[in-house]
Amino acid sequence: MLGVNRDGDVVGIELQREDRRNALNTELVIALREAVLAAVADEARAIVISGSGKVFSAGADLSGIYSEDFLDELMAMLHTIEAAPVPVLSAIHGAAYGAGVQLALASDLRVVAPDAYIAIPAARLGVSVDRWTAHRLASLIGGGPARTVLLGAEQISAADAYTFGFANKIGTVADAHTWAKSIAELAPLSLRHLKLVLNDDGTRQPENAQQRAALAAAWSSEDAAEARLAREQKRAPRFLGR
Repeated sequence: MLGVNRDGDVVGIELQREDRRNALNTELVIALREAVLAAVADEARAIVISGSGKVFSAGADLSGIYSEDFLDELMAMLHTIEAAPVPVLSAIHGAAYGAGVQLALASDLRVVAPDAYIAIPAARLGVSVDRWTAHRLASLIGGGPARTVLLGAEQISAADAYTFGFANKIGTVADAHTWAKSIAELAPLSLRHLKLVLNDDGTRQPENAQQRAALAAAWSSEDAAEARLAREQKRAPRFLGR
């Protein structure tokens, strides 16, 4: 499910779950978190996360998305990447959906292929995303584009992702590794400090009671159950707001 390689000071971590379009389940999320921690322990100077096959990641594996264990492990993995003392790059090709976008948001830099696109279709699934995700997206691309992605549930092309600031560069996985090699030659303590400052964007502040209640209501709603049933029956969901 996961491939790890090292080229000098750069560690590459590749999602290898092609049969599920690199969808994240609990096992893969835990493995990814452990791979990042191992790379840091082995004194990597930069990390590149990519996906095998045709897409970066189709998001969370919908067969397990409603598990509390999965959500807890997902957030632990995202915070581990965010807190890693070395730059982490995501190399996105094909598409990144949902949790795949969250993985990219936790990374420090994003290289996006010209034909790639991103989307967070939570509102199409009757669920929502946590405060960290919404605020990190808004801090990167601005409130207006973030609303398009979240409230409009629209796909964003690579060109728009670059214009908005989500993509730092347009390029391939190889381009991401080349960039990572040059970053690995920079002063590690400088990069560690800058990463701490840049990630101090308010995303770690806790949700207030109203936000927590609204998030829980979405995940436990009849609409969420309707979305699951509609997906099984291969039809459009009929949301009722309860």
